[in-house]
Amino acid sequence: MTQDAAVVEQTKAGFSVEKMQETRAKAQQAVSRIAGQVKAGMLEEDANKMVVATLLEMGATKAFHKPYIRFGSNTTKTFGADSDPGVRLGEDDIFFIDVGPVWEGYEGDAGDTFVTGSDPELKRCAVDARRIYDAVEKKWKAEKATGVELYQFAEQMAKDLGWVLNLDLGGHRLGDYSSAEHYEGPLSEISFHPSPNLWMVEIHIRHPEKQFGAFYEDLLV
Repeated sequence: MTQDAAVVEQTKAGFSVEKMQETRAKAQQAVSRIAGQVKAGMLEEDANKMVVATLLEMGATKAFHKPYIRFGSNTTKTFGADSDPGVRLGEDDIFFIDVGPVWEGYEGDAGDTFVTGSDPELKRCAVDARRIYDAVEKKWKAEKATGVELYQFAEQMAKDLGWVLNLDLGGHRLGDYSSAEHYEGPLSEISFHPSPNLWMVEIHIRHPEKQFGAFYEDLLV
């Protein structure tokens, strides 16, 4: 797969950074709106129907990836893997949301983790996913790091915090639909410094022994 930045980071004529930022904000709003509808006792299958309905209500008639909500032990599952059926959200539990809607020809992408109850270990997991993302973003800005370097750093930080990083979710291109025409591989394999407004950093961590994990992603801007 090519590592030519000009090819990998190509966009269509008239690409608008402002439109990209608006779409990013709308995707994050969708995650927040979905999370507000999730209650303990919900069945994951029903929650996923609610995710689809919410995105449709917000005008997203297209998506570049299937939206997900994962409850409890299913938070350890990687992107594309089927959830174990029949999982209900507990009173002290964890869940994450991952949506990839397209609005007006621009790809939105957002993911975040939430907890019910007050379990400190679950809360720390959710916080650490965002914490690792923030550190990766800081390294990207300060050191002009490559995609490879960013994910090597993320893997080590996750380990230092007591988690396992899922490297099958190694970030990806984003932009005007469909950015996959230019590059379908992971950010974690990019050997140059990724440009702003075109790359999603995905952080999916899990407990090394227990059946729970957390997910956070955002656009490098």
